[in-house]
Amino acid sequence: MQATLSARLYGCPDAWARERSAVFGRAWLFLGHDAEAPATGDWIATDVAGHQLLAVRGKDGVLRAFHNVCRHRAGPLVTGASGRCERELVCAYHGWRYALDGRLRAATGFGAADGFDPREFGLLALRLETWRGLVFATMDAEAAPLADHVAPLEALLAGRGLEIAAPALRRSHDLACDWKTYAENYLEGYHIGSVHPVLADELGGAEYRVRVEGDLVLQEAVGVNDGPQAGVWGWLWPNLGINVYRDGAMIERMTPVGPGRTRLDYLFLNDGGEGALGEALTASDRLTAEDAAICEAVQRNLSAGAYDRGVLSPHHEIALAWFQSRIAEVHP
Repeated sequence: MQATLSARLYGCPDAWARERSAVFGRAWLFLGHDAEAPATGDWIATDVAGHQLLAVRGKDGVLRAFHNVCRHRAGPLVTGASGRCERELVCAYHGWRYALDGRLRAATGFGAADGFDPREFGLLALRLETWRGLVFATMDAEAAPLADHVAPLEALLAGRGLEIAAPALRRSHDLACDWKTYAENYLEGYHIGSVHPVLADELGGAEYRVRVEGDLVLQEAVGVNDGPQAGVWGWLWPNLGINVYRDGAMIERMTPVGPGRTRLDYLFLNDGGEGALGEALTASDRLTAEDAAICEAVQRNLSAGAYDRGVLSPHHEIALAWFQSRIAEVHP
């Protein structure tokens, strides 16, 4: 029998600092979809666990990733989730200008300075790789290729003939809970009967299976072949849900924004655009509201002091046990 992590790790500033470095600083992090930056100068940006990241399309058509940080005094190069710059990235603080490949073009108004070599002050680059149009970056130069990371999900999608459609809509929701609280909720179907009555009815008597393969958790409702929940639900370490259905997909990123605070970033994909999402949006809003309510209630209890540790079901919470074991590795 496996005990849960200690409640003190949920919302703790020290735990947040360690996870920021040892989990998110070493993982492949989802930025967006390749089609969201189709032309030269188009960019997408995000923050994940306080890491400010951007990807911009160069004149050569290549998408490159950088820290969204000027090398002068840490000003931002872009603001928002997406946009376009004409020929260069310009720091909003002091106007330093960078080529789209990251080279410093002009330290605007800086003046002569002994020992200052502009070639040494290019943007801080990240490794960027794409899979089925989804863009990922990592700060870890030694990380295994993204293809290795997603291999089990790629095999499953290919075997079922499922594709990932074009971007249709982004949405975000703020939650008053630790990112781990929400991720753990996502990793088990044990709560569906209690928390999601409509989903439970749609699943009927289907067998709910969860398995872990490498860095991936795969969840399936076996026997729901033609209903609204037919498809593949994947969760990629450390914080990304990839849900692929016959008529579209939904990417759900569990983004920690501080100790005990989480932002859910949704990217809905459908070749018919936002207007074709229909019931998918309604179902997503309902499930998100139900999960938010229970996760925030759990977080309040984790923070209250009465509860420290519980136990995990070897039948229902296999993926949760795997997740907690990995998290435990980064904490003393």
